[in-house]
Amino acid sequence: MQIRLHNTLTRSVEPLVAVNDGEIRMYTCGPTVYRPVHVGNLRSYLLADWLRRTFELFGHRVVSVKNITDVGHMRQDAVDRGEDKVIAAALAEGKTPTQIAEFYEAAFREDERKLGILPATFYPRATAHVVEMIAIIERLLAKGLAYVVEGTVYYAVKRFPAYGRLSGNVGEALRQGVRTEVDPNKRNAADFALWKRAEPDRRALVWNSPWGPGYPGWHIECSAMSTKYLGERFDVHTGGVDNIFPHHEDEIAQSEGALGHPVVGMWVHGQHLLADGVKMAKSARNTLEVHEIEALGLDPLAFRYQCLLTHYRSRMHFSVGALRQAAEGFDHLRQRVRALSQRAGPALTGPLLPDRVRDAFGSVALDRWNELLRERLADDLDLPGALALVHACVADVDIAPEVRLRFVRDADAVLGLDLASVAREREDAPAPVLAAIADHERARATRDYAAADQLRSRFYGLQVDDRVNGALVARADRRLAPRTRQTIASPSELRDGRAKRPVRSWSVCVLTREFPEDVERCVRGILGSIPSDGEVLVLDQGSSERAKRTLDLLAARERRVQIHHADRDLGEGAGRNALLRIARGRSVLQLDPSVEITGPLFAELEVALGDGAGIVGPWGLRTSDMKHFDEVTAGECDAIQGYCQAARRDVLLEIGGFDERYRFYRNLDIAVSSAVRELGLRALAIGVDHVTRHTHRAWEALSDEERDKRSRKNYDRMYKRFRGIPASA
Repeated sequence: MQIRLHNTLTRSVEPLVAVNDGEIRMYTCGPTVYRPVHVGNLRSYLLADWLRRTFELFGHRVVSVKNITDVGHMRQDAVDRGEDKVIAAALAEGKTPTQIAEFYEAAFREDERKLGILPATFYPRATAHVVEMIAIIERLLAKGLAYVVEGTVYYAVKRFPAYGRLSGNVGEALRQGVRTEVDPNKRNAADFALWKRAEPDRRALVWNSPWGPGYPGWHIECSAMSTKYLGERFDVHTGGVDNIFPHHEDEIAQSEGALGHPVVGMWVHGQHLLADGVKMAKSARNTLEVHEIEALGLDPLAFRYQCLLTHYRSRMHFSVGALRQAAEGFDHLRQRVRALSQRAGPALTGPLLPDRVRDAFGSVALDRWNELLRERLADDLDLPGALALVHACVADVDIAPEVRLRFVRDADAVLGLDLASVAREREDAPAPVLAAIADHERARATRDYAAADQLRSRFYGLQVDDRVNGALVARADRRLAPRTRQTIASPSELRDGRAKRPVRSWSVCVLTREFPEDVERCVRGILGSIPSDGEVLVLDQGSSERAKRTLDLLAARERRVQIHHADRDLGEGAGRNALLRIARGRSVLQLDPSVEITGPLFAELEVALGDGAGIVGPWGLRTSDMKHFDEVTAGECDAIQGYCQAARRDVLLEIGGFDERYRFYRNLDIAVSSAVRELGLRALAIGVDHVTRHTHRAWEALSDEERDKRSRKNYDRMYKRFRGIPASA
């Protein structure tokens, strides 16, 4: 049976033909080690791991290379702006680039270990292969495929006729694909840097070269390291679809241009992991890291299981809620494996059995299941189908338990869920613990339940589930713990009451993350002035357990306060929409925890909203160009600041609620105010007599750079949408 995979270069599923019989050589683009990787990155590395395991199952020896990018690629002006990732991280943390790279490489390797990703054969670092990069650049120059301008070497894309085959970016598509600011030294906008001249004031990550001091471009490192460790022709190159252009397109141009022949036999790319409907990325503030999975009380292998449910060429829609569901499915599979192994004995983990014994276990049935598994894997790595086979086999009571266990072992060699160790949990327990479990079972058999319960204190990290046919033993840290509170992963998980008639006068909506004392102060102020039929809705966006407990106690004391918990930070727009879904007030006040109400604010808000204003609050903003804003506290204005912003619920619903692309709070208030004003309604500042604005601790916790970065994206989005709205009178 031959493995067939989708080759991005040919856009077809085709047989994998190895350069050398019995051996597969594969290269995977590894991380740039300047910060932790997130699960969106790790999905690509899981793909490479599953490919490797599949190749090995089919009898191939695998040589795998995963590079470590530990070198910056930006010019000094970009370094000064904090754009060079490795150097900027070093400056921010007060360490050398080498220290930063070593720290985050170790963190990456640990994350891979927790996800069951097998170590690569080689992890070459870019900084250790600059000599090889220079050698390739010299060959490209000798062949007329590159040119030098003032110490910087560029690849001449037009001199390589095959450029664009991988990505399809040719002609106009290629021009549109070149999104960065054009370098005036380039002969063609699509040309890219192979080597960059170092500016006189650059000190870190600089090497001597035939063209003067400098540093390599991003793409050349993979050409150098892949061919050094795998040879001039190798079998498989993997990565995410975001690597296709420009990185892998440029890599082909470099490697084939220098060597004069095709280098990679098959290009395999995994699709994006989406969170909140967009690609998971640090810039989108929608990432999740392995340690955060553990903080949710989940085994990181639950994410591996979750990825198995979606074909690698399909976009994977990720949410914490979906991860929890996957964890439940994984826990169920583990329990079935435990039940089989603890009833059937050591068949899963013991040595291969003699043929005569194997026949007794049903070798024909086992061979058939393994054939089905290989068919699924050979069909463009159909991992969802392979996992479905495991579930079907484990659940088939007509098959001997021993056969089911042996198939689990064989399949898990590829799936990588560590089910073999799950099957050994009881037999691997220390002898004193096994003795305590045996005594526990005997006590239950004689209905001495008190003694049986006392023996549980001697189980030491094991969990024992008492069943009719005997106790089922599991490592406690591998069982999915019950949720201590209900949480949501998206606004849609809260009941939608937007179509219902409002039954209260006011709903006050408060978003929070940490700083529970500020929330308590804020809520006390609300309850001291809100009408008796008003409600307070608080959404906690992934606070610590201590903060969550404080909020739960607050809701327990105050019947008009509802606390809802999100698994993580949903973002400002999504969080506000979540509370708008459940708000039952005719009017809705968005209130920041830093604001304390000190007097009859609601009466004044009610008067203002009844006087033709569409959005009101103590603090307003005026502008003549949507670029420069002045704070005002009285009269008509262009926007009401989100610290304390009130509107009728039907008005908020008419404008479509809150734009969920605004993950940070800044400028969302201007966008909402502008949308209300487009309805012909006024924005009105009513004065600050009844409010106090305390320190905004979430804002103060951010660096100036982070504040600017988060605010800029929101501002650009707001300005593009509302720049034409007339200023207030």
